[in-house]
Amino acid sequence: MSYYDRDYYRPSGFGGFSFFPPVIKNLLIINGAVFFLMMLMQNILFRGVPAERVIIHYFALMPIESGNFQIWQLVTYQFLHGGFSHILFNMFALWMFGVEIENSWGSKKFLTFYLISGIGAGLLHMFVSPILTGVGAPTIGASGSVYGIMIAFAMMFPERLIYLYFLIPIKAKYLITFLIIMEFMLVDSASSGVAHLAHLGGALVGFLYIMFDKNTNVQFKTMFKKKRSNPFDNTYSNTSYSSSTFYKTPSNKVEDADYYEIPPNQEITQEEIDKILDKISQSGYSGLSEREKKILFEASKRMK
Repeated sequence: MSYYDRDYYRPSGFGGFSFFPPVIKNLLIINGAVFFLMMLMQNILFRGVPAERVIIHYFALMPIESGNFQIWQLVTYQFLHGGFSHILFNMFALWMFGVEIENSWGSKKFLTFYLISGIGAGLLHMFVSPILTGVGAPTIGASGSVYGIMIAFAMMFPERLIYLYFLIPIKAKYLITFLIIMEFMLVDSASSGVAHLAHLGGALVGFLYIMFDKNTNVQFKTMFKKKRSNPFDNTYSNTSYSSSTFYKTPSNKVEDADYYEIPPNQEITQEEIDKILDKISQSGYSGLSEREKKILFEASKRMK
């Protein structure tokens, strides 16, 4: 089997990096399709009731005390949104912060993390919200999952610059921390119609997942310490991106790999490529050594 036949390595991005990896691409499509369907359902009646309300009744996350809660709602509520601005923010943030994580982890692990964050967000909201606010209402949206993704990004790439409103540069660790603090401050504002506890639940699950995952290299205790510059440090801390110039960083990985030159006449065997691609499927692109990255990059050039 050629390595281009494998799902987890296709030349859709530069140096093995994809701007729309499989899970994120499918999540964007599914959420968009469901949102469009919900808009159509607003004008359709089902037994005298708007079909949109029927979908909410069965697939939104219903309060336990309502008697309408079903276990599948912990997953399905993540794909329903209440308005264009709601889905726009969630999908934009999912793509903005999630692309690099999926490229690093691999699709299977990323999807597991995404769903677990959403489920944890739903559980915290269901059990704690009635105690704090006394209000029980259907919950919809992928915000809990997205907050889990944002926490993961801040822990994995704390020094990355994000351009707030396209103008103000701020490091990921500070921006995400600020957003979490704001959620804590707004958690008892039931009248806002925003499930702040779900946001915090997703962030908490994301934090715990990263902390207990042995395959994710995060030094949490040093995350807020000033990082010393190192010309040989293969990290992303000296790069930045904004919502208008996303993900310039993958090219740095290829450039770093140039320290390990592969002579033009050196044969790269299919067996060697297969081992590298198997490693990507298990631990993501970031799990490769610099030599393996260079071999993969050189092999892709020779295939062109």
